[in-house]
Amino acid sequence: MAYNIKDRDTDRIIRELAALKGKPILDCIREACEHEIQRERLKTPLWERVQPLLDRIARAPRTGLTPDKAFFDNLSGDA
Repeated sequence: MAYNIKDRDTDRIIRELAALKGKPILDCIREACEHEIQRERLKTPLWERVQPLLDRIARAPRTGLTPDKAFFDNLSGDA
């Protein structure tokens, strides 16, 4: 089965990769696709990556203070 890459930039990138690796173009395309498939399968969903931070924030002690204009002015250095 043959592939015909009509996009110049894509063709240039494929050829550059093949030249750098010293491998045939088809081998480089296959490897790149296999690596990308593996990367996608191993990806951790955003929610799972953020959940530990949310849990940590939820465990933080409450100060009982309410942020007001003076609080935000102090943060920005306008106080």
